[in-house]
Amino acid sequence: MIIVMKAESTKEEVAHVLKEIEKTGLKGVLLQGTNRNVIAVIGDERILPQDFWDVLPGVEKSVPILAPYKLASREGKDFNTIIHLPNGKTIGGEKIAVIAGPCAIESKEQIVEIAKRVKDAGATAIRGGAFKPRSNPYTFQGLMEEGLIHMAHARDVTGLPIVTEILTPEHVKLVSKYSDILQVGTRNMQNFLLLRAVGESGKPVILKRGMSATHDEFLLAAEYILSQNNPNVILCERGIRTFETFTRFTLSLSIVPVLKEMTHLPVIVDPSHGTGKRSLVNPMSKGAIAVGADGLIIETHPDPEKSFVDGPQTIDLDAFAQLMEEMKPVARAVGREI
Repeated sequence: MIIVMKAESTKEEVAHVLKEIEKTGLKGVLLQGTNRNVIAVIGDERILPQDFWDVLPGVEKSVPILAPYKLASREGKDFNTIIHLPNGKTIGGEKIAVIAGPCAIESKEQIVEIAKRVKDAGATAIRGGAFKPRSNPYTFQGLMEEGLIHMAHARDVTGLPIVTEILTPEHVKLVSKYSDILQVGTRNMQNFLLLRAVGESGKPVILKRGMSATHDEFLLAAEYILSQNNPNVILCERGIRTFETFTRFTLSLSIVPVLKEMTHLPVIVDPSHGTGKRSLVNPMSKGAIAVGADGLIIETHPDPEKSFVDGPQTIDLDAFAQLMEEMKPVARAVGREI
């Protein structure tokens, strides 16, 4: 259920509706629009008659929401969510955001060099892993807090916001101390305790699609974060597991326009993990823009052959700068810009 407030409704009337929702044992989440406010009612509203809310001061109408992901659905919010970053850039606006950096932070010198180069090429933010979820327990697991400190230093030098993955609810406080955007990886898409914890942090969250997740499961995972009064969720398609073995995963670009129809949340694409092949990052990045993605997250490194993690899918810094130039006409062709 959503409650649509009148355009002229006051803050006091909105607060009164929220209080009345709490009295019924339900939860109200305010979705602020440019012209009017909408309140999503979370819980089993079947206990109340459909027109229960319509008599409250300031209410225009109440509308039932059919989708199980009430906060993520366009039924509840028909304008696009835009994530505002500390450097004045946005994710989800007219400009296509590009987040770039190494899979893993290896040293302070490495991350600072990469941050400078990707900023010069036009990147929106820098990514880097401090805690690495590895399939093999004997491989590099990341520099942990030391890596976060190096990332924060790179932000101080360049002004670029930083993105890093978080693995457990216990790490939320530590990682939030350093990072501007928290990333939930594919293996944790249905780690519901973690989703609640990152939601409670209030930080913007990049949620990666699980490698076998349907679009409904993906949006319901986002709902966990949104339900903690955190509207700043970015959906990331990073490839799904199929019978194909030539690529690391199958990058399902069709999910981008599907999600754009179903949700107001920004949608970005990871062509690095989505293919696992350096040579495919360029064409799949352009394809992502062509189908409507709001951004990209790309792995880049000064010398991919010496990268501690995921070298085969990582492009070098010169290739990244060239890719940024090559994507500009594609963006213009679909009415956007990099």
